[in-house]
Amino acid sequence: MNSTNEDRLLSEFKKNQQVLSAIGDETRQAILVTLIRGSQMLGMRVGDITEQTHLSRPAVSHHLRILKEAQIIDVRKEGTKNFYYLSVSSKLRQLKDLILELDELLARCQ
Repeated sequence: MNSTNEDRLLSEFKKNQQVLSAIGDETRQAILVTLIRGSQMLGMRVGDITEQTHLSRPAVSHHLRILKEAQIIDVRKEGTKNFYYLSVSSKLRQLKDLILELDELLARCQ
């Protein structure tokens, strides 16, 4: 791998630090799994997530904020109700592509 590729990959991983940090937490992983299970719906409310994860409302809200800031989830508002769902243009997809590229580079080095 040449220096230019290494520099670009390092830069891309640095851009994804917020995503990596967000998905590295077990509680947020549980919330993501809950959202994935509820993906047939048009989003889930904090109360629904609280019920399924057995976390407190403030804890769920805190972790949802982190996931939203990392651009992993999005929110749809209906009046005073907020519905959380996995973002279609999620940073997770970009991270997946980066990991696949890294995997291909490593395979060529072996």
